[in-house]
Amino acid sequence: MRILIDIGHPGHVHLFKHFAKEMIKLNHEVLFTVRDKEFEIKLLEHENFDFINFGQHYKTKIGKIFGLLKFSFLSYKTSLKFKPDIYLSHGSIYNALAAFLYRKPNIAFEDTGNYEQVRLYKPFTKTILTSTTFKENYGDKQLKYSGCHELAYLHPDYFKPNETIFHKLGLELYESYYILRFVSWNATHDVGQKGLNIQQKRDLIELLEQTGKVFISAESKLPTEFEKYQIKIKPEDMHDALSYAKLFIGEGATMASECAVLGTPAVYVNSMEAGSIDEQEELGLIYHFRNGDGVVEKVKELLKDEELKSKTKKTSLAFIENNFNVTKFLIWFITNYPKSIKTYNIKNKY
Repeated sequence: MRILIDIGHPGHVHLFKHFAKEMIKLNHEVLFTVRDKEFEIKLLEHENFDFINFGQHYKTKIGKIFGLLKFSFLSYKTSLKFKPDIYLSHGSIYNALAAFLYRKPNIAFEDTGNYEQVRLYKPFTKTILTSTTFKENYGDKQLKYSGCHELAYLHPDYFKPNETIFHKLGLELYESYYILRFVSWNATHDVGQKGLNIQQKRDLIELLEQTGKVFISAESKLPTEFEKYQIKIKPEDMHDALSYAKLFIGEGATMASECAVLGTPAVYVNSMEAGSIDEQEELGLIYHFRNGDGVVEKVKELLKDEELKSKTKKTSLAFIENNFNVTKFLIWFITNYPKSIKTYNIKNKY
C-alpha cells in the first residue's frame, strides 16, 4: 500500500509518525507533503521520513486562496508520480481534492470542527475520524474512536520522558519550571477567537518567576520584552519539556491536551471549544478559560497545591487506560480499509 500523508501543523507530524513507522516496517510506502510554516519540516527530517516541501505557507486571505489552488495542484502532481492507494491527513483540503481527482479514498482526522475547513474537504472525503467527545455530526462519513490525537504519540507504549531535558533547558535536575504557549492567531480556525492580552502575559510571568524558571513557546516572533524567555530546544524535545514542567499555561489546544496525557497540570486560555478539551477539563486535567480574565488568580491557587502534579499524573494514567492507543487503531483501520468501516464497533474496539 502507498500512503500519502499531508501535514499542516507540527502536531500532525506527531499524530502520524508512529503510524508511518509501523506501516513502513510492514513494507508499505509512506510519503509526506508539507508547507514551510513553523517547524514541521524539522520534525519530518528528525524522523527521517520521505517528504515533499510545497513551499512557503501563506498567511493573508488572498494568499490562502492562492495557496488553495497552488497546493492542491502540487498535491495532485505528486499523486501522479507517487501513485497513492490512500490519502491521510488532519482535514487537508489539498489532499481531499487530489484524492478526488486521482479517484482514491481520502481519510481525514478532525478535532477542531472549523466550519470553513470542513465544508471544503468533506465532499471529497470518504471517512472522517473523530473522538467520541467531538461535538459535530458529519453523518455517515463520520467514524468515532475513544481517545484524542495526543494518544497517538504520547501513549506510554511510545513515549518515555527523558531527564536530559533539564540539562538542555539549563536547569538542575528536577528544578521547577513553567511553560507558556502563545499562538499567532493566523490560522483559519483562530478567526474571532481570543486568549491572553499583553498585560495578563506580563502578570503571569511575574507570578511564575517567584517559584521557578519561565519558558515561552510561541508560533510567531515574541515582543522584545519576552524574548529572553523564549524556549531554546529542538522541536523534538518539547514533549520532554512539557512532561517535567510544574505547570503549563497556554493558548494552544494541542499543547494543553498533550499536557493532559503527560500528567502536567494545564491552564488553557482560548475561546475555542473542543470536545477533547471539555472531557479533560471535566476530569480535572485542564482548566479552561475562554479569555484571560481570572487566569492569574487561578494560577495562584494552583501553585499553592503541592500535590497538584502527582494528582494530575494519577488522573492522566486513568484517562489513558480508558481510551484507545490511537496509533494501533489507525494501523488496523487503514490496513483493513474499506472493510474496517463495516466491521468496526466502538464497544468491541477493533
